[in-house]
Amino acid sequence: MELLDVREKIETIDKQILKSIADRTELASTVLELKKADGKSITDKGQEQVVLNRAIDYATELNLDVGSIKRIYEILIRMNIERQHELSGEGNLP
Repeated sequence: MELLDVREKIETIDKQILKSIADRTELASTVLELKKADGKSITDKGQEQVVLNRAIDYATELNLDVGSIKRIYEILIRMNIERQHELSGEGNLP
């Protein structure tokens, strides 16, 4: 296998990761609607911890750097919270 081939595979995986992040962020609108219907606030520290624990557990199973995965998921959670605030009119949408 050539270096270029490996880099092309990495590029494909990067695109898949970004598409998954976009899909995850897109679900923020549905989550917001369900939270509103249940009278819940946007921020849910308990659920955030569930998501972090799940990511950490899976990262451990895959022998990935748990600290790095935790930071990535903290960013993903923050992105979704920010998106929910934007959708609710509390964000910085133009």
